[in-house]
Amino acid sequence: MKTMRYEHAHLPTLSQEQRAELAVLAALPDDAIDCNDIPVLSDVAWANAVQGRFYKAIKKPLTVRLDADVLAWLKSQGKGYQTRMNSILREAMQKDVRKS
Repeated sequence: MKTMRYEHAHLPTLSQEQRAELAVLAALPDDAIDCNDIPVLSDVAWANAVQGRFYKAIKKPLTVRLDADVLAWLKSQGKGYQTRMNSILREAMQKDVRKS
């Protein structure tokens, strides 16, 4: 198997025809896309799957005031307390979004 990596600036230029085709596809609702030719993946195929591997969220610096005991609890679990705090907040956000 050969792996190719492209830098965004070095991607091939799309023709007008390709751009038009992509615009038509992008306008389709999800339920109008025929996925019958896509094979179902087994549990073995999903065993090494990594969520968010190609997604990198934009981080924003900010100042937050936390209760001292909350901060102590986050820090007591070792390095990465800000990442843990972000994960806790993301989980709460996703639960809230799913409810809506």
